[in-house]
Amino acid sequence: MRAGIFVAYWPWFTPQEQVSLAVLADEKGLDSVWVAEAWGQDAVSLLGFLAARTERIALGSGLLQIPARQPAATAMAAVTLDVLSGGRLRLGLGVSGPQVSEGWYGVPFARPVARTREYVEIVRAALARRGPLVHEGREYRIPLEGGTGLGKPLKLLARPVQKPVPIYLGAVGPKAVEQTGEIADGWLAFSLDPADAEVQLAPLRRGLERSGRTPADLDIAACVPVGLDDDLGAARDAVRPWLAFYLGAMGARDKNFYVEHAERAGHGEAARAVQDAYLGGDRAGAAARLTDELIDAMALACTPAQLDDRLAAYADVGVRSLLAVPCGPDRPAIVRALAAATV
Repeated sequence: MRAGIFVAYWPWFTPQEQVSLAVLADEKGLDSVWVAEAWGQDAVSLLGFLAARTERIALGSGLLQIPARQPAATAMAAVTLDVLSGGRLRLGLGVSGPQVSEGWYGVPFARPVARTREYVEIVRAALARRGPLVHEGREYRIPLEGGTGLGKPLKLLARPVQKPVPIYLGAVGPKAVEQTGEIADGWLAFSLDPADAEVQLAPLRRGLERSGRTPADLDIAACVPVGLDDDLGAARDAVRPWLAFYLGAMGARDKNFYVEHAERAGHGEAARAVQDAYLGGDRAGAAARLTDELIDAMALACTPAQLDDRLAAYADVGVRSLLAVPCGPDRPAIVRALAAATV
């Protein structure tokens, strides 16, 4: 199993931390570094900067938000990053959620699964450069119909280094995970619990089977907050703020993909308690309401002596890339520990 790091977005990581952790991961031989975006720092700019500061490590967008960009703009960003990095890009995409799509971008959160499918088709077609870009779908029509009538199909001017650029999808809900198995090169899996992996792996396999593929044809990349301390309680405490934020703030009360997943996995009561406290303005209380069971289902919090076994549990259920979100006061130590365990 390959190991990488996920340096998210501001303010969870400062720009200086993102760069220093990426450089350290590159020096230590980790496989990849991934950058996210929410409604603050964008991923493309930071990945371009990291391309100049690193030499070998793969650079992943974890993820570029589909409502933020037209698919052709994402293809342009992808080819630019792939060229600047010498062929190191892993293109992660996702629809985000209604809170961000409609509240930040002003884009309706309608038919997200269908929109993702067409988006991937367009990005792949643009990057393949087999001819001028044409797409006639329900969600997107390229060139635009109507308008001035002057639009014409165009062919991407730049050539990516990789053929093809691998496309990963961030997916949590069963339908989205199933489609990921059908059309993607990789799956950015959030809250994947090795002790109860079937909750998410079953729909993934259905999608793989529909496309005539096997798990060997797809990179399961589990994004996991990691806390590491000689005291197990302190390790769990390190990941509490991250988990509380996702259960409490990354979605509305009635539509939070992470809470819904926790419910499907049997942790609904604890997840709803965290969400209620967070939405009520009590962030510390929300973190305190995370049970040990919920933490262990959504994160990798352990002592250094337990790390090898915890990593092996992910590998045993088919995870090929573990993307660690370093949590706690000594984030570089987590990078070094991952490198020692996996490189």
